[in-house]
Amino acid sequence: MTQVLGQLATHTAALVLYPGLLTVVLFGTVVEAVWVRISEHHWVMPEVRWHRPSAVLATVAIASMLASVQLSAPFNLVPSEERNLIVAAIALGLVAWVELALGIELFGEPGLLLLVQCCWLVAVVGPAVEPQSLRPQVLGAVLVPQLLPLKITAGILYVLCLPALLRVWPVPTTDERRATRRLDAIRALSWWPYCGLFATLFYPPAHDDLGGLARFFGLSVAIAVLCVLAGALMGRSGAAPSRAVYQRAIAPFAALVLGIVVATSLLVR
Repeated sequence: MTQVLGQLATHTAALVLYPGLLTVVLFGTVVEAVWVRISEHHWVMPEVRWHRPSAVLATVAIASMLASVQLSAPFNLVPSEERNLIVAAIALGLVAWVELALGIELFGEPGLLLLVQCCWLVAVVGPAVEPQSLRPQVLGAVLVPQLLPLKITAGILYVLCLPALLRVWPVPTTDERRATRRLDAIRALSWWPYCGLFATLFYPPAHDDLGGLARFFGLSVAIAVLCVLAGALMGRSGAAPSRAVYQRAIAPFAALVLGIVVATSLLVR
């Protein structure tokens, strides 16, 4: 009984505090503030008044918590053998579907968003085929020379998908105020799990010390900064050119990653 209560306490702390909800909110609020500053050219402070969270926001928060505790973040209280890549992928995939419930008018081309999500799943699950493991920290630790081309191309595909999944690409809408007001909180809850999952899957696990903590957060921040800069560049070019690039390039590149997955499996065996 004591062991069960102890496990319940540690899992609750991981979900609510670190690397769960509290970390999601703090990391996401900072990155979101920077993104708004760059995209809107002025600082926007988050509202401090209490509002009852909507069903959409609550669902995204729960999904982000579940994805975050799967990360190989240092001092993660969830045991490594209990973390699962599929849980993280399903949780973050659910976020995109929940966002579509806000209305397709907020996304311009929901079909393109779903295509990007499928390509992102290829980047996430593809490197797990040959190691035959769904533990995120195992995939991050893979440094076998035969698997490096797959890991590198999958990492590039992951980064290419982020601006669309985090909705920092330009979105044509007839109601800018409504879109911004409703999407900011949801995007803020998505920064940490998306960026942290990249640091988990494509870099060796960090040690449980201050150096490892700084390294993991540094990698996550670097990916967030890269995504913010990409969003700013796409915002300058406009919605149509940005979507044209995704329509023409993202699916062929995902097909290339799938081809490398098949070739790698045949070569290793």
